[in-house]
Amino acid sequence: MAKTITTRYDVAEHLRTPEEMAAYLEACIEEANGDAALIAKALGDIARAKGMSQVARDAGLSRESLYKALSGERSPNFDTILKVISALGIKLHAEAVHANRSIAQP
Repeated sequence: MAKTITTRYDVAEHLRTPEEMAAYLEACIEEANGDAALIAKALGDIARAKGMSQVARDAGLSRESLYKALSGERSPNFDTILKVISALGIKLHAEAVHANRSIAQP
């Protein structure tokens, strides 16, 4: 039987355009179920695709602190997330979630 050779998959190698990066982040947010570390990891993937050193400079952070914040091992501060999102050229938006609850009428 022939051996199967596998290689490590790195999503950052496949994030080439701002639209792909935004779509990837959107998908990760939808799948995260409130897991901030997963969203931070997704931002880290995007930052690596764009160039971590440049993103760190644009965000006003050291490269080392950016790696730590976006490692997925912890949840970074929200101000760090906002700086990184701005440096990545990504825009956050809010959307109403429609629950199956009826609104009480006065």
